[in-house]
Amino acid sequence: MADDDVSPFDAGDDDNPLAGLPLFGDLSRALAGQGPLNWDAARQFAVLSASGGGLMPGSSGPATSGNVDPAVRIAYADLARIARLHVADVMGLDVPDVEPQVATPEQWAQQTLEAYRPLFTELATSLGASDEAGSSDDPMAQMMAGLSKMMAPAMMGMSVGSMVGALARRAFGVYDLPIPRATPAITVVPPTIDAFAAEWEIALDEMRLWVISHELAGLTLFSQPPVADHLRALVRQHVGAFSPDPSAVTDKLTTLDLDGGDPIAAMQQAFGDPEVLLGAVQSDEQLALQPQLDAAVATTIGVIDWVVDAVAVRVIGGNALQIAEAVRRRRADTSPDDLFVERLLGIRLGAEQTARGKAFVQGVVDRAGEAGLAPLFSEDGAVPTPNEIEAPGLWIARVTGG
Repeated sequence: MADDDVSPFDAGDDDNPLAGLPLFGDLSRALAGQGPLNWDAARQFAVLSASGGGLMPGSSGPATSGNVDPAVRIAYADLARIARLHVADVMGLDVPDVEPQVATPEQWAQQTLEAYRPLFTELATSLGASDEAGSSDDPMAQMMAGLSKMMAPAMMGMSVGSMVGALARRAFGVYDLPIPRATPAITVVPPTIDAFAAEWEIALDEMRLWVISHELAGLTLFSQPPVADHLRALVRQHVGAFSPDPSAVTDKLTTLDLDGGDPIAAMQQAFGDPEVLLGAVQSDEQLALQPQLDAAVATTIGVIDWVVDAVAVRVIGGNALQIAEAVRRRRADTSPDDLFVERLLGIRLGAEQTARGKAFVQGVVDRAGEAGLAPLFSEDGAVPTPNEIEAPGLWIARVTGG
């Protein structure tokens, strides 16, 4: 690092306000000058959170669940060949030829961080777009503001990493988080899928077939530009519209207790809390945007679930309804992790959104048949408005000119 880029916390201990917190001091030196979000911190906390916070014996690194047996990847590839034909038939669309991959929760977390890197960078830039240091003549306030600015990229990395890691513990695949990726992908998480099948006493092959059908439906839907571009633009607009609260990071730094217990665990818990960064930063623009984003997300969930239900009845039979009910109960079990996704990305998940999306799609199919959904996949501006998601007939009238 050039002399002009030396962090103010690289000075001697007498000048370092973090001298009494060696962990913070190390982080400030290591993470200075790496942009609005520190990706080393994000990856570390993503893996730590995805692994459940455990440490490898004799190591300072997080424990991992190892690699998935290659035979499992082959099994999913075989099931995908079966499901692909049915997804294409139900949707009336070509299914992209993407080979399914398998991952542990830790690997899924790292892949997801990388896949949404531009989005998370925009988010961090939005949340860091304030200059508290210049707003006060108080030397202490200026020092704390400088400290806040220095630590913000690391804290943002910890927060985003913790969020993605928490999602990884529950994810079956890529499209559990309904946000389009720049590069189409199918990645399933067999350890989580297997555990869920065992818990609900579902035959493993049937559960795997349900999940791969879900992944193929999401892949195909997000390969349609009218849907993917609309949802991607709404999410980017949301993450770019924060009104940063410049005191949020400072308040957390001054109240964080690192004296008792494991400091890494304390920091992980703190930065996994959306209130660390989002105590009072939601903007009027975001509030106005939320109904449109809700409608787009509900539509996405509704279409994918409708496709999966139709495919599962064909290839699984009577047990398809049992699997669908088990998965939907799981979604209804909201957690602080869901709140973090909602507050950071504007993506509301859970039972209410599932019900809205399912009702819309079923309403369209009841009125216009399965082909009635075709304009959604092919026409710009065809994603339902907040009013239309509650009244499928209005949407049909608009997109058909009736």
